[in-house]
Amino acid sequence: MAKIDDSVKKKVPELRFPGFTDDWEERKFSDFTKLSQGLQIAISDRFTEAGPNKEFYITNEFLNPNNTKKYYIENPSKNVIANKNDILMTRTGNTGKVVTNTKGAFHNNFFKIDYDPQKISKLFLYFLLTSIPIQKEILIRAGTSTIPDLNHKDFYNIKVYLPIFEEQQRIGSFFKQLDDTIALHQRKLDLLKEQKKGYLQKMFPKNGAKVPELRFAGFADDWEERKLGDVGDTFTGLTGKTKEDFGHGSAKFVTYVNVFQNPIATLDQLDAVEIDEKQNQVQKGDVFFTTSSETPEEVGMSSVWTYDTKNVYLNSFTFGYRPRVSFDLNYMASMLRSPSIRKKITFLAQGISRYNISKTKMLEIEIPAPNLSEQKKIGSFFKLLDDTIALHQRKLDLLKEQKKGFLQNMFV
Repeated sequence: MAKIDDSVKKKVPELRFPGFTDDWEERKFSDFTKLSQGLQIAISDRFTEAGPNKEFYITNEFLNPNNTKKYYIENPSKNVIANKNDILMTRTGNTGKVVTNTKGAFHNNFFKIDYDPQKISKLFLYFLLTSIPIQKEILIRAGTSTIPDLNHKDFYNIKVYLPIFEEQQRIGSFFKQLDDTIALHQRKLDLLKEQKKGYLQKMFPKNGAKVPELRFAGFADDWEERKLGDVGDTFTGLTGKTKEDFGHGSAKFVTYVNVFQNPIATLDQLDAVEIDEKQNQVQKGDVFFTTSSETPEEVGMSSVWTYDTKNVYLNSFTFGYRPRVSFDLNYMASMLRSPSIRKKITFLAQGISRYNISKTKMLEIEIPAPNLSEQKKIGSFFKLLDDTIALHQRKLDLLKEQKKGFLQNMFV
């Protein structure tokens, strides 16, 4: 792929496949597309189960890759049906998001973009619409009101540059292959995460059992149950600080997000604060718990500190727990996020609009404790699994960043 000399003022992209030298032609979307709009469907007319006269109904939730909702409507008219070759784009709210290869009725939050397949490649048009220059133009024209809205005229008047059909096909195929690679890595990552969920379910005792359902060979003893309060003590995070105290200084503190996101806290998510001898410094082996959340399922999330680092404190929206007995830290990190322990913590959450958990109540929780040798075996297993997940996540993130760069540089 060749990079174009900036000194050559041609209507061509910065990056281009070899063999193509013609200028790209300036057009407007009105020259080669036609918009049609879906229908506003009342909530009462949506159905969650399919039927003989019901068509799958595409809502804005369809753009969320984690969405599992499907709605159906009865006897939709043909003008609101999308087929697999059609391209849909959101026109209100989350404006400019593009989907294709869908089939079913669609909401009036979408435009269906009809096009002449003899004049423009479907894949090229799809990726042109998602390119950085066109996305910026769409968002500008949609406005900055509370609910951005793109009308037909503004879309039609957007200027675009088109190469010859053969170059369109080459670009479309390139991005399709890149998307397929990203999707493959995403499926691998999702599978690993699902496998981890299964292991967390089966490798720790549940329902009062003395041993887990799945266990390494060579271990046969019953597991002990220990109250957190019997084997450790709590400590507070930063106190007496104001907003002005943060963002500078030679000390660090562990952020709420660090605790919430990571079973094992990371050094990448520390913020600066001044050294203060009156505060509690964290120590290797400490466990941190979040104190509140908007949902009971997310309160009391745990994170283990595995570093020998001086002058590191804990933020004020969490509290610390320091065991008085030896635990394998990787075991501790996985065990405290296992479904059986998370269920106990969630049960203790209190609140209405925001849920909280007290240190006193947390100390009453009983945790499973096999011998240290088995803890290390389990901890090493989950550490390896987490490292593999992190590696796949980095690969996926890199591919997505590469795609962003190509979308920026392969279109005029």
